[in-house]
Amino acid sequence: MSEVIIHEDENFERALKRFKKKCEKAGILSDLRKHRHYEKPSERRKRKMNAAVRKNRRTRPA
Repeated sequence: MSEVIIHEDENFERALKRFKKKCEKAGILSDLRKHRHYEKPSERRKRKMNAAVRKNRRTRPA
């Protein structure tokens, strides 16, 4: 669980920015989006295969 301690001289916007950065580093939002709906095993394999194809396409020299 991400936690941010607000200092006395710190404004709310700055603390919120630190909290969002901490959540992004921990991968909380991406995990939440991933588990929002059930994904069938065949859909998961298809998504991973497409991601691998995109990654290979980017890394290979043109």
